[in-house]
Amino acid sequence: MSAGEPHRGPRLEGKTAVIVGAGQTPGATIGNGRATALRFAQERAHLLLVDRDDASVNETRALVLQAGGRAEVAVVDIAGSDGPDEVRERALEVLGRIDILHHNVGIGAGDNTPTKLTEEAWDLIIDVNLKAMWRTCKEIVPVMREQNGGAIVCVSSLAAVAAAGSITAYKISKAGVNALVHSLAITNARYGIRVNAIMPGFIDTPMGVDAPAAAFAVARDEYARGRDAMVPLRNRQGSAWDVANAALFLASDEASFITGAILPVDGGQSAKVG
Repeated sequence: MSAGEPHRGPRLEGKTAVIVGAGQTPGATIGNGRATALRFAQERAHLLLVDRDDASVNETRALVLQAGGRAEVAVVDIAGSDGPDEVRERALEVLGRIDILHHNVGIGAGDNTPTKLTEEAWDLIIDVNLKAMWRTCKEIVPVMREQNGGAIVCVSSLAAVAAAGSITAYKISKAGVNALVHSLAITNARYGIRVNAIMPGFIDTPMGVDAPAAAFAVARDEYARGRDAMVPLRNRQGSAWDVANAALFLASDEASFITGAILPVDGGQSAKVG
């Protein structure tokens, strides 16, 4: 598709995509990684689904195949010492090339205020949310340079720019993701590699609602209503499909002139910042 030309046909036809964090925690709704996998599959991308949870990532694959898509699996802990290297090698083995990298891994367990946060929790959150993303991009970017192009979409969080409360390490890790995206975008623009980020706000996912509701011993619906009330747009959280659709746009040729962007998907919450 040439610049400015309206798109025709499946938006990822003939492209390969690595989705890191394609499984999800159990819950009543679909997670961001799984929704993105299904959305990419609908647009005809050939997928490599990466997650450390064997059962969960294979459940995502089964849903992709059921929908008529193509997907392979890599059961990898992306924060492990060999995780990013394993992903690169597996992707080249089963896909042949890497057109799209979608990185959707993040944790917040053990986070706290700056004076109460433990060093162990800090290290784990930073390692998983930021260091592993940098290491993965470090492995994939040379492949994309050899191909003379590619698209990387990193999932950040509105927490990167909003009030932190008791999520010190998580906020800092996601602010680091935004900075990493800017750096990657500028240093790889001449190679035709586009690098962008999505900043989800309150999204009704198992990780966003079910897990904290259980941790606080609050009914899921009650916890979800509290989050709904803080969203300006219709007082309703987004869904994982909202994140997936944003990821699809940024990964597709429709965003061919967009790099270094940090896209809020938050129902207007970031408009209240400042």
